[in-house]
Amino acid sequence: MKDHRIPMRRCIGCRESFPQNTLIRMSLWDEEIHVSRNGKTPGRGVYLCKNPKCIEKARKSNALQRNYKRQIGQIITDTAFDEALASVKEVVNGEESI
Repeated sequence: MKDHRIPMRRCIGCRESFPQNTLIRMSLWDEEIHVSRNGKTPGRGVYLCKNPKCIEKARKSNALQRNYKRQIGQIITDTAFDEALASVKEVVNGEESI
């Protein structure tokens, strides 16, 4: 019998582990951060909870710079976090887009 385990990933905001399919994936590719709607964008990925407070906590703690171990421009990180917040608000409003 096959053992179907659900992969667990750690949120960069609250640093708690959750099933991978319940998180937002952000990936660093070509010096840009992409918020993945399907979880399959290329690049080094990090994960965020679908909780606005957690996303803001990650923004304030420079979690993207810490996890990618490099300096990332403020405009790039703000854009990525704003996109993640917008996708969470779409899910809350009943328009599941992630």
